[in-house]
Amino acid sequence: MIRIALLLLVFTVPAHAQKEEKAIKAVINRFFEGMEKGDTAMLLSTCTKEPVLQTYMANREGQLMVFTEPFSDFVDFVGGEHKDKFKEVIEFEAIHVETSLASVWTPYKFYLNGKISHCGTNSFQLVKTTEGWKIQYILDTRRKKDCG
Repeated sequence: MIRIALLLLVFTVPAHAQKEEKAIKAVINRFFEGMEKGDTAMLLSTCTKEPVLQTYMANREGQLMVFTEPFSDFVDFVGGEHKDKFKEVIEFEAIHVETSLASVWTPYKFYLNGKISHCGTNSFQLVKTTEGWKIQYILDTRRKKDCG
């Protein structure tokens, strides 16, 4: 009887983890879909009430620094009028999930009017709320070289 219970546990845990990873990917993909469409309601539906948005990149003097952007400024930009078309293409490289916390690593390329503008990596921290997974924190890197 114990062997059967252990076997069930072994097969149940991976299935649960895959389900959580699928839900986490869906939230992040919806975030970028909202960004690309300029749909701020869609974008905001993927985040907690007070998400943090930061970038780690070189300043004008070439020193690497963390820049914090008010999330409301980002939402205003996404929902604003644009002549340019932008799209961020990501790859899911690593997803780590604990019961109510997830960490996701996504290298990306950012396209402006169909051409690569910059690239880097996004680090997402998500929390599981009563509404499902929500993005709490995004830290990205940005570079213009070696974007292939």
